[in-house]
Amino acid sequence: MAPSSPPPPPSPSTSTSSSPLKGEGRKKEGLGWIEWIRGWLYVIHEMLFQRILASHLQNPLPLPPVNDLTCIVTGSTSGIGREIARQLAEAGAHVVMAVRNVRAGSELIQKWQTEWAGKGLPLNIEVMELDLLSLESVVRFAEAWNATSRPLNVLINNAGIFAIGEPQKFSRDGYEEHMQVNHLAPALLSILLLPSLIRGSPSRIVNVNSVMHYVGYVDTEDLNVTSGKRKYSSVVGYTSSKLAQVMFSNVLHKRLPGEAGISVVCVDPGIVHTNVARDLPKVVQAGYNLIPYFIFTPEEGARSALFAATDPQMSEYCEVLKTDDHPACAFISQDCRPASPSEEAHRTEQSHKLWEKTLELVGLPLDAVEKLLQGEEVACLRYANHENE
Repeated sequence: MAPSSPPPPPSPSTSTSSSPLKGEGRKKEGLGWIEWIRGWLYVIHEMLFQRILASHLQNPLPLPPVNDLTCIVTGSTSGIGREIARQLAEAGAHVVMAVRNVRAGSELIQKWQTEWAGKGLPLNIEVMELDLLSLESVVRFAEAWNATSRPLNVLINNAGIFAIGEPQKFSRDGYEEHMQVNHLAPALLSILLLPSLIRGSPSRIVNVNSVMHYVGYVDTEDLNVTSGKRKYSSVVGYTSSKLAQVMFSNVLHKRLPGEAGISVVCVDPGIVHTNVARDLPKVVQAGYNLIPYFIFTPEEGARSALFAATDPQMSEYCEVLKTDDHPACAFISQDCRPASPSEEAHRTEQSHKLWEKTLELVGLPLDAVEKLLQGEEVACLRYANHENE
């Protein structure tokens, strides 16, 4: 499949199972052994064979015309996000780097402009401050962007953390850091930016996820993993947050009517050599260096997100999933092909519980999406800027 002109994506009825999961109504305490083993087999399979599966893709990925697109990319000063922002800008898009370190973003822009000099028009790129460890920062960013009345065509929720081997940490908002950065903050940002996404319709929300969500489990009564029912580890924190992102996206995908013109897509970038490796144990870092063939570069890892953000058929595919009984939103694999998220992600009842819990935690009403679609204002008073009070 050539991403520049791909064949129509397979219908969800042939690519995934849409039947209700057994035990949906029963209380689950975690993944069963079979589910856990199957999930890790997905992860191992991707690590060993991702380069072969994606061998049909060009690198960098050729992009269709994007001159009319305005794109916000979170976490774009390093790794996958850096490549996404750079390639979109070089292709002609207006790119907004939403980052915690504004100075680093500004320095990158200067560097890219210098390297691009003589190749075309100056890159249309800017930087804005966004710290996902602060929900107040998320609200402030969304308010600042919406106040410009500029349309937004693509929101790429790329920023994420995987603090491998680190002890459990909590944000100043009181949430486990993986859950806040990888799920709660992007969820809040996506909803608050709906007015701009409506103005930019047809538009897309692209969530950079992970194959690791296949070994995740979400307990809506214990998102911080503090109850003692599960022993916390960084892997538990990370996989739970990535699964939560998919489950929340599934509900958001269904709640956005076709006439809104907003598509929701989750993507798997593959196993990528990014800054996460800096936090790995020394022995694992050595393994990374010994198997470079299997691990994607950030440029290769950016392909699935770029594909989801720019492919002209993606909106049509998302609409097909809305009209089907399939409970999940579009999920694009590291080889830029439609895939199916984990069985846990297909648990509709649990996804709706997570949706309600998420909105409660980020301080939004349960009908926030519906109100915004009707043109009403929705304020997130809990995390409004308190500095001026």
